[in-house]
Amino acid sequence: MTSGEWTFLSNHGHVLVALSRDPGARLRDIAAQVGITERFAQRIVGDLVAGGYVVKEKVGRRNQYRIAHGARFRHDLEAEVTIADFVALTVRRP
Repeated sequence: MTSGEWTFLSNHGHVLVALSRDPGARLRDIAAQVGITERFAQRIVGDLVAGGYVVKEKVGRRNQYRIAHGARFRHDLEAEVTIADFVALTVRRP
């Protein structure tokens, strides 16, 4: 990767943004948005669920995702930032 190709968010951050924008999104759609494989998207969603950042609920045959807005970032530099703060910066609500 050259210096002009990096982004501020990791794939985990991108998946969180995608789920915030569309809680009923299919993993294949999230993967396409982020630019990763569906399998990797599934692993990241599993990480986010295990970390308490996302709650996964089965609704019929599909999964629905709910962001845990009160959760805080893991790194000491951002420990005071909640997921709600982050989502507010990245997701525009009408």
